Amino acid sequence: MSEPALGLLMLGLIVVVIMMGFATAFTLMGLGIFFGFIAYYDPSKPWADNHVFELMVQRTYGAMTNDVLISIPLFVLMGYVMERGALVDKMFYAIQLAFRRVAAPLAVATLVVCTFWGIASGLVGAVVVLMGVIAFNPMLRAGYDVKLASGVITAGGTLGILIPPSVMIIVYAAVAGQSVVKLYAAAMFPGFFLALLYVAYVIGWAMINPRIAPRLPEEQMRVPVPDWVRRLQAAYSDNVFVSLLRALLAPGRAMGLEAEKGGRMGYGALLGNMGYALVPLLLAVITMAGVWWYVAIYQQAGTEAAASGGLEPLGSAGSSAASAAPSGPSQAFFLWYWGITAALALLVLRYYWKMGAERFQVLKLLTASVMPLGILTVVVLAVILLGITTATESAAVGAAGAFLLAFQARTLDWKRTKEAVFLTAKTTAMVCWLFVGSALFSAVFAILGGQALIEKWVLLLNLTPLEFMLLSQLIIFLLGWPLEWTEIIIIFVPIFLPLLKHFDIDPILWGTIVFVNLQAAFLSPPVAMSAFYLKGVAPKHVTINQIFAGMMPYMLIVVLCMAIMYVWPGMTLWLPNYLYGGN
Repeated sequence: MSEPALGLLMLGLIVVVIMMGFATAFTLMGLGIFFGFIAYYDPSKPWADNHVFELMVQRTYGAMTNDVLISIPLFVLMGYVMERGALVDKMFYAIQLAFRRVAAPLAVATLVVCTFWGIASGLVGAVVVLMGVIAFNPMLRAGYDVKLASGVITAGGTLGILIPPSVMIIVYAAVAGQSVVKLYAAAMFPGFFLALLYVAYVIGWAMINPRIAPRLPEEQMRVPVPDWVRRLQAAYSDNVFVSLLRALLAPGRAMGLEAEKGGRMGYGALLGNMGYALVPLLLAVITMAGVWWYVAIYQQAGTEAAASGGLEPLGSAGSSAASAAPSGPSQAFFLWYWGITAALALLVLRYYWKMGAERFQVLKLLTASVMPLGILTVVVLAVILLGITTATESAAVGAAGAFLLAFQARTLDWKRTKEAVFLTAKTTAMVCWLFVGSALFSAVFAILGGQALIEKWVLLLNLTPLEFMLLSQLIIFLLGWPLEWTEIIIIFVPIFLPLLKHFDIDPILWGTIVFVNLQAAFLSPPVAMSAFYLKGVAPKHVTINQIFAGMMPYMLIVVLCMAIMYVWPGMTLWLPNYLYGGN
């Protein structure tokens, strides 16, 4: 058997052995050493002198010194701490009330919570299990179709590996030699767009066929408004915001009201509730001010510094991807900025104009449950994308913030902390051994000529860039049925990477489409891990086939999202090109 044929035999055996249930990392190393021994074998020398053992040491050392991998344990620790310390049930309840007037509110709330929680934890299994415990039974008791209920949990739970900060993106960056921050920026819009497609599908399906998601009974849609809010309205105004404002200016009548936790209403309690009421306004102001600072001040300073030959302003030192000198704002920016600001101002004004007791209470619940997690997520992503810190430093910020949130919620004790640290070490060791095994396997595969043979075969097909894109994504999609994303990224993605340059395909765009494609790896039987995670916490009458059937429409939505990304590459490449310049 020729050496290229041995390489292809390696590739086939790895799929068969993994499907038999053997550990991926040690299977890669075992096959790499076995076939590498054959490739380096010299009958004139003792067997212990085989160069495959030196290759094993070199690849292990290379994985240990890979700087990109340092951020993995910190992001994983952040996820496990958030899983054990945060209050997902309160977030689900608040978002359910916020969407109570929308079709299928429980399903929509499930997808929204999965998106937020997936961003914070990045752990598919943890999100699916948690939402299965919190949301699955309430949806079934409300009369929701089993396929709808299982589909939103399994599909929503996979978003954590797509939306940054994501361990999968870090792994791809290490394999492909790409910038982590550019990949994070590229995956931002597609990730949220896919979540939006899921929500639109659920709402549309429920509107077309209301029987799959019956309207909730009135007691589940009623917002629990405290008595003091009603009395405050009676004393000042039906508009809670106006009532709080008047109470702060003339607190006499408010001081006699009973507070939420007993006692009498004090001026400090009025200030605290006014703070809750001002959250939407503050978010709008901070968002638009941040955009203005970055585009009109920061980038302008960078342009002037580059023109004068000086150093770039704060932010460029944290990331090599930020080394390109940014350009100043254009006239179109000012038109868009002030137009969006005016529209946002009208929306905020309308929101406060109709702030009744229920709207105010929902705002308080959302602020208390979602705001801490939202702030942590925004900070972690902002310091990466703006180049203030590296991905590793940002991961450290995220892990520290997760501990602070858990301590603030008083839900993280010593036992849960030890569990989070132990699971982090276990997951990190698994990823590092995967890299060692993958590096050894791919090196032996290349030495035997398997990589060159595949490249030659693809080039002989005389494919267009579109045909190559379809072929590569189809192969990855099909591999997602028997394999998980780790095996696909580490074993099979490196086979396609050398061909991207020949077809003039941006590795950032191709990789981001792969990230979306790999959502199907968690949704495609027989190795659809999301289904088995949910089955473990589902009622006994829910079968695995029902869960599989519920996931199938979301696989089609994944394919639709991939098609849109290819037709409209700006959705993927605009943000990294804008922040860091083109390739």
